[in-house]
Amino acid sequence: MSLQETLSNQVKQAVLAYFNVVLETVEFQATRKEFAGDITIVIFPMLRFIKGNPGQIGETIGNYLVENVEDVKAFNVVKGFLNVEISDAYYINFFNTIKHDESYGFVTPNPKDKAIMVEYSSPNTNKPLHLGHVRNNLLGYSVAEILKASGKKVYKTQIINDRGIHICKSMLAWKLFGNGETPESTGLKGDKLVGNYYVKFDQEYKKEINSLIEKGKSEEEAKKNAPILLDAQQMLQKWEAGDKEVVELWKKMNGWVYEGFAETYKNLGVDFDTLYYESDTYLLGKEFVVEGLKSGVFIQEEDGSVWCDLTEDGLDKKIVQRSDGTAVYMTQDIGTAIQRIKDFPDVGGMVYTVGNEQDYHFQVLFLILKKLGFEWAKNLYHLSYGMVDLPSGKMKSREGTVVDADDLITEMASTAKEISEELGKLDGYSEVEKQELYSIIGLGALKYYILKVDPKKRILFDPKESIDFQGNTGPFIQYTYARIQAILRKADLDLSANIDLPLHEKEKELLKQLELFPEVIQNAASQHSPALVANYTYELVKEFNSFYQNVSILGADHLNEKIFRVQLSKQVASTIKNAFHVLGIQVPERM
Repeated sequence: MSLQETLSNQVKQAVLAYFNVVLETVEFQATRKEFAGDITIVIFPMLRFIKGNPGQIGETIGNYLVENVEDVKAFNVVKGFLNVEISDAYYINFFNTIKHDESYGFVTPNPKDKAIMVEYSSPNTNKPLHLGHVRNNLLGYSVAEILKASGKKVYKTQIINDRGIHICKSMLAWKLFGNGETPESTGLKGDKLVGNYYVKFDQEYKKEINSLIEKGKSEEEAKKNAPILLDAQQMLQKWEAGDKEVVELWKKMNGWVYEGFAETYKNLGVDFDTLYYESDTYLLGKEFVVEGLKSGVFIQEEDGSVWCDLTEDGLDKKIVQRSDGTAVYMTQDIGTAIQRIKDFPDVGGMVYTVGNEQDYHFQVLFLILKKLGFEWAKNLYHLSYGMVDLPSGKMKSREGTVVDADDLITEMASTAKEISEELGKLDGYSEVEKQELYSIIGLGALKYYILKVDPKKRILFDPKESIDFQGNTGPFIQYTYARIQAILRKADLDLSANIDLPLHEKEKELLKQLELFPEVIQNAASQHSPALVANYTYELVKEFNSFYQNVSILGADHLNEKIFRVQLSKQVASTIKNAFHVLGIQVPERM
């Protein structure tokens, strides 16, 4: 039982014994630095149930805890806050239970529990991944790893949007202007090559619109009747009809894109257990439209279109099948969700990592799946996130003004190189070691900068700011980890013994921070928020640096002190490594 659980139970017993009140919850917070104490019990919420002066209520509960809880050695009351001092013995015992546990904070999944499927990335096959995809991938991957660490079985997946008019635009532009060039003949990654033709299509489309306007057409007419757009629409119809030549071109160009994506995912350090393709799934939902009509969940209009009326639920009417019988996005998403459960029967819930412009879509999707009677539909979660902005403004892929993911990864490594050279931190490294380290620092900076922010908030991404070796950044935390590794290399001690000694206040503060880690992982899992893990790690590192500056580790007066402080440093490093593991960030052994 944790300290908080023990104290909570005892506080409830005290309140029952002295005030004859059954308390449901007890609120805790960290004790403020200016007061003595290790954990604070907040009295104010109790005043709804207990009549009296908060100071006197605190005194009564404090005396009860000192008498009844072995590890409570003293207390003080400041207004409505009961600050409790915990014995050194409690923290020493806690430390001795975790100091050899390399997976401290992580829970092993129970094979009997239901799994969770986490969807992220889900790109279109007409362009390379960009900065927006980077936030999506980092968030989805990290949430999957955090859920795993919290004790869940997890499947990582994506749905690849490999069909539709936007895909045909790239195909048509390549056919018209490509002269048969390939990734091999140009030396370009396949996704970049195809993306260039998406931009080319837009350029030609705009030229044709201007030409039609000059000939007297309205802008709206020109947009609808530009020959290149009509050709792309015709190509899509041919694809849907299974035209051999169009399907072959589609397979060839998508193949180029998949090779390009695979390289980006590898460089970004994300992976997937299973893939779904929109070209397979877009018809999947249609059989459930029939089911929904039978059960009265859906209604058919006179023109033959099928709708779900959600007005009683505070939403609007949503189309699930067009009058010509074709599927819409909603139909496809209904079918895909159901197919995933068929493919993985142990899945009991899903997380969809998709930008916040799709909030309403997922509200509707989840509600429809509930109305169709699927038990697992209550365990669906939309991991909604804000856009990523750059100091220079908004990104538009069809105009070719996006920040390419590969370029960003390369830029982060070169920024890391520039800053490391300025600081002179890498003397004595070989060129290969330096390049590897620049990549670890650059990518760590990028991931941490994005993941430390609450997913719901927009981010203004500044590469230079993210690679600062001071403050709440990835490199600052990586540097602290590497510093601890240097201490461990110099120490040359037997670290197996259990040491029992009075604690320095800095040691105690560090142990209190370490004790929070398992709870942080559980909270981050339940809130789907890597930011909680990132900011916890920063607090742990700040606490360690304060300990490092105030307490001599290798120069301690007594051998037992030296052993204990090296053990403590080692556990801090292990916890940093575990925290960064779930964020998808590597830690360097030297820096």
